Amino acid sequence: MRRGARAFTLIELMIVVAIIGILTAIAIPKFASLIRSSSEANGKGNLASLRSALNIYYTDLEGSYPPDLPALTVSSKYLTAVPPTKTPYYHSDSSSEVDGTFADFNDAGGWLFNNIATDPNVGDLNVDCTDTDTKGSVWSAY
Repeated sequence: MRRGARAFTLIELMIVVAIIGILTAIAIPKFASLIRSSSEANGKGNLASLRSALNIYYTDLEGSYPPDLPALTVSSKYLTAVPPTKTPYYHSDSSSEVDGTFADFNDAGGWLFNNIATDPNVGDLNVDCTDTDTKGSVWSAY
């Protein structure tokens, strides 16, 4: 080697590797938490868009709700497709629907839509899930 040439010592390289390892150990759990939060926000947004489409349908038909959620997608006037529920880690993403009242709740994932015309809560839409989100709120309470 030339005189005066400098190189990294083994100790310096080990310190750099240790620092990178510590930063990775901190970043990976935070990244997983951010992915879960974004998926939850997507699910809540899907619920809001479905409720909005139901309200527009109700207004257009002057006081009657659709017989089921896929009726909102007919001719793509209200929705192009029924969006999935997006309850992270608890159920697979599902656009399925349970028709009936909250008594018909079965915690299977998907949507719970009250389409019984004689029920005072007709038109209610909830997520069919009893698990909690990152803030501790039960999904079915949204």
